[in-house]
Amino acid sequence: MNTRPLRHLPLTTVLLLALGGCAATIDQGGIDQRTSLAIGREVGTFTISDRSEESGGRINYTVKARDGAVFKCYLYSATGFQRAMSLGQTPHSDAICTPFGKPGAAAAPAAPGGQCNALLKAAGRC
Repeated sequence: MNTRPLRHLPLTTVLLLALGGCAATIDQGGIDQRTSLAIGREVGTFTISDRSEESGGRINYTVKARDGAVFKCYLYSATGFQRAMSLGQTPHSDAICTPFGKPGAAAAPAAPGGQCNALLKAAGRC
């Protein structure tokens, strides 16, 4: 009987668990809710596509709103390993979104109270 493969079983198991723990743990509802707050549109009025995950829990995706606005977004989700090591206490980040696509659909808001300074002018907000 050959017991050599069994000797490597614990190491193989540890490696599989470690690699499996690198995936993001946030569900689609959590992504939708965070995206809604980031782009200022209600859940259900946009679609998410081109979703991809990087190492470390970063999720990149594209958002298309019903009015034609397009956003490129990302957020960080706790990985399975991070959640295990923190006993489930590692939070997910907010979504960070940048407008792309249809000009004017996601224009920057005007300066608050009609005030304008050099930074707001440079950002095109007044």
